Amino acid sequence: MGKTYERIDGRIRTFIEEQHIFFTATAPLDGEGTVNLSPKGVSGSFAVVDELTVAYLDFAGSNAETIAHLRENGRITLMWCAFQGPPDIVRVHGRGEPVFRDDPRFGPLLGHFPDVDPGTHGLRAIIVVVAELIRDTCGFAVPFMSYDEDRPLHAQRFAREDDASLSGYFEKKEHVATSIDGLPGLPLPLPAMPDAPEAWDGIEPSGAAPEVSPGRTV
Repeated sequence: MGKTYERIDGRIRTFIEEQHIFFTATAPLDGEGTVNLSPKGVSGSFAVVDELTVAYLDFAGSNAETIAHLRENGRITLMWCAFQGPPDIVRVHGRGEPVFRDDPRFGPLLGHFPDVDPGTHGLRAIIVVVAELIRDTCGFAVPFMSYDEDRPLHAQRFAREDDASLSGYFEKKEHVATSIDGLPGLPLPLPAMPDAPEAWDGIEPSGAAPEVSPGRTV
């Protein structure tokens, strides 16, 4: 255990796609800034875009620390750990970027998430991560836990919001447009939700994340 992989495929891809929860970690450049760690667990909200690129849906919430940190420096680590079966932990260290609703890539990227209704969760961005380091380690100390089902509360809370009221909700939150440390977070007002055409097989990130050829597929 403790192996480095060149791409997200085979056993590594199967493992991360089977997990019901993963974690994201980001931090600002300021050494005194607030490190952020978030759990992600809505079924169908994570996708492997190609052998070096993953993406997940960023839903409504009362903070936007991941978005703010990625806008500033792009650094992110995603982690999956096995709560059932053989003990394993997989980390993808890379460069990430929030793709917002008014970005022309947003609609095509939505095509990678056919099992999620974005209107019921207040979808505000799609986080795209290009892997720079892919590693697994033992999960010997991770306890056995069972998955029962997704909680319905998030969808129940945000399904009643339209684009305007959702934008108003974010504007009332102290740390959505601006992070805890004062970095720019989610751009407001929130643009309308675009249609989701057929999935794009790749992306061309801008900003902090490195480029990925749009012709590459798994």
